[in-house]
Amino acid sequence: MLTKKQNLLETIHGGNPDRFVNQYEFLHIIMSDPFNMTDPYPEYGQSNVVNGWGVTLSWPEGTPGGFPVHTQDKIVCPDITNWKNTVKAPNLIFPDSMWEEAIREAEGVDRNEEFVAPFIAPGIFERCHYLLSIEEALTNLYMEPDSMKDLIKYITEWELKYAETLCEKLHPDALFHHDDWGSQISTFFSPEMFEEFFLDSYKQLYGYYKSHGVQLIIHHSDSYAATLVPYMIEMGIDIWQGVMSSNRIPELINQYGGKLSFMGGIDSAKVDFPGWTPEIVASEVKKACEENGTKYYIPNASQGLPMSTFEGVYETINGEIDKMSKIMF
Repeated sequence: MLTKKQNLLETIHGGNPDRFVNQYEFLHIIMSDPFNMTDPYPEYGQSNVVNGWGVTLSWPEGTPGGFPVHTQDKIVCPDITNWKNTVKAPNLIFPDSMWEEAIREAEGVDRNEEFVAPFIAPGIFERCHYLLSIEEALTNLYMEPDSMKDLIKYITEWELKYAETLCEKLHPDALFHHDDWGSQISTFFSPEMFEEFFLDSYKQLYGYYKSHGVQLIIHHSDSYAATLVPYMIEMGIDIWQGVMSSNRIPELINQYGGKLSFMGGIDSAKVDFPGWTPEIVASEVKKACEENGTKYYIPNASQGLPMSTFEGVYETINGEIDKMSKIMF
């Protein structure tokens, strides 16, 4: 029997896995680094928590995560042309003592079984719309492109500074990075606009991690983003996590398998809701596994962490994936 890590590598390289990779089993996500530990974030059901960038966040009950509050009085950057006076990146310099917990956690992982992966969220585009509001962020790509490019560069440079420290302290062999690029049915921007504003930043960022020992880039975008797949490959993503069924995953696997692998296919909205049942979960898992096959595909709920909004859903998905492994392998 292959280790979790070996089975993952066989899956994404089109080799001979002996079972489905079961959701996040191959990934040890590190969230005990100083920035993640000190940057305020709302707990489930909590409202109006202000993070290190000055963004106000709330996490309403029954929703899968926190989201910025964009009433007019809470927008950090109401005028993109004046962003340098309103946007201040938080501190990234921490004493060695604050790294001890994360270092112990990373050193305690059996790297024959799991990849050690720092967790970065939100990503570059999401950081922009957290600061501006999503309407203004998208509008300003058209109306104030130079100011948007300057802000994106500022965010990218901030991320690169922390990437340097994460690699030095934790020696990760994977990265789990979030940035949602679309809704369920479309991207937020055309491929050409994505290329103009975001591609180079991600090539810098993911290129840095790859040049410092990171083997796998796992990028979360639980959205439609099929038209951006060529850019995902160019920027160095190995696994697109959160890929929804609206992306026509079998077609993507047929076209891009071997260059990119796809982790998702079980839309969280279809299984993770108040009236969920084990039968609904079993049906959706069976459908995803049978449609998407055993190579270049990891069955997974589209949510961006190993959890579910409603108790028991994530664990039930795990069990159903194991059942499908016995049938299909």
